[in-house]
Amino acid sequence: MEEIAILGGGSWGTALAILLSRNGHRVTLWTRRPEHAEELRRNHANLRYLPDFELPRDIRITSDSEEALRPGRLVVSAIPSPHLRATLAELGKSAASEVCWVSATKGIEVDTFKRMSEVVRDAIGAAASIVALSGPSFAIESVRGDPTAVVASSDDPSAATRVQRVFSSRQFRVYTNSDMIGTEIGGAVKNVIAIASGVVSGLGFGSNTTAGLITRGLAEIGRMVVSMGGRRETVGGLAGLGDLVLTCTGSLSRNRSAGFHLAQGRTLEEIQNSTPMIAEGIPTAKATLQLAGKFGVEMPITEQMHQVLYAGKPPQQAISDLMERRLKEEY
Repeated sequence: MEEIAILGGGSWGTALAILLSRNGHRVTLWTRRPEHAEELRRNHANLRYLPDFELPRDIRITSDSEEALRPGRLVVSAIPSPHLRATLAELGKSAASEVCWVSATKGIEVDTFKRMSEVVRDAIGAAASIVALSGPSFAIESVRGDPTAVVASSDDPSAATRVQRVFSSRQFRVYTNSDMIGTEIGGAVKNVIAIASGVVSGLGFGSNTTAGLITRGLAEIGRMVVSMGGRRETVGGLAGLGDLVLTCTGSLSRNRSAGFHLAQGRTLEEIQNSTPMIAEGIPTAKATLQLAGKFGVEMPITEQMHQVLYAGKPPQQAISDLMERRLKEEY
């Protein structure tokens, strides 16, 4: 049994709290706003983000960082990527005192181009071990007990093994690897490709188009991972291909849904205001394109989605431009 603090009261943070409580661990769920913490305690459910599942009564819920981040606890960060750095800065010394962190957020920080584990490292210092948890895992399906497989990645093998042991159950299987670059870039960039998949669906195209998009999207992710020093085999694993297929085809995908509505004529502002949940691919598209320029990586799908999101390019024109690129060999 472990003492675990989970930072972030959204759908994924809540789901992980439930899963870890079911595994017999003592869980404290931290949410930034006191009124949200009170709402969770009163309803014994997260009505905003995960309404159909009761929170186990033994989960402690708080908005007090010192109460959540008591020394010796395993800390799981499920804070959305746009807010991660600022939130950890608010936690201050309480965050820096911990020795093992799990980064369960997928994204790339705009402007710094840093992976989420690197943002965590900036906040907590060099002494702690950090594990990136990623893979094909919708919160709702994970909590209801659908068999789910993810990966715990760290350059500290003992930390990855600890997280594997803590999170694994009969319904939630955790593998380990040591390629944090491949694991985190795969988990981040797949959200951009999923927006493109939603665009394809919203324009009325079928399975041919989606399959081609996923395959070429995987090629983009692979080029980026290898250029940054990650391993190509990671791209073919759970944090790469697995997560890409899920997010590009699953009806619960927020990123796919954003692309679908863009293709249907809704504006980006309308889409973002329609739900409290964040489609991570929207900010990640900007950071990924900048990162691709830094490393000299060709990422045509990402480039077109950036044009659709931030330059008002018609989605149909973006797909046409992808299809009309110069002919070339596949590899």
